[in-house]
Amino acid sequence: MNLPHLSEYRVLVVPGLHGSEEAHWQTRWEKMYPVFERVQQDDWARPELPRWSQRLTQVLEESDQPTLIVAHSFGCLTTMHAASRSRSNLVGTLLVAPADPEKFAVADALRDARLPCPSIVIGSSNDPWMASHRAAYWADRWGCGFLNAGALGHINAESGLGDWEQGLQQFRYLLDMAHAFVPDSNYFA
Repeated sequence: MNLPHLSEYRVLVVPGLHGSEEAHWQTRWEKMYPVFERVQQDDWARPELPRWSQRLTQVLEESDQPTLIVAHSFGCLTTMHAASRSRSNLVGTLLVAPADPEKFAVADALRDARLPCPSIVIGSSNDPWMASHRAAYWADRWGCGFLNAGALGHINAESGLGDWEQGLQQFRYLLDMAHAFVPDSNYFA
């Protein structure tokens, strides 16, 4: 899929618990678009919000280039925690199948998180990690748009999505929104 304006942005891939294996759409997108950069965690088996958030913050601060984030599961929680607490050059986020903050006992840390840029949460009607109505609740809470993608499970490798064209369409939509997004003069300060 042609992604207009992609060269204007840094794209960070923020996986969830256990990272994203070879068949996961995030890994497949990284292969399709080599400019995508994966945010690495020290321990993919231990999702610790403060530690993962700190790592993402470090990576965000490594560049002044306008940045988009493509997050999955606990990576969505990491993104919300890091990006809502620091002034960065973030201009858009795609938050796919977020894990329920209640299940990880981090709801209080994320309840008031907001992003000052275009953001889309994509949920699934049969996601075992967060019911669709909960994903819609958190999207609203975070000030993000919400899309119920249908019965796609946790929208991961087990969902058998291949390159996940529907997700790429939403990423292209996010690119368009980011391209039109003009932050206020203090946004990158």
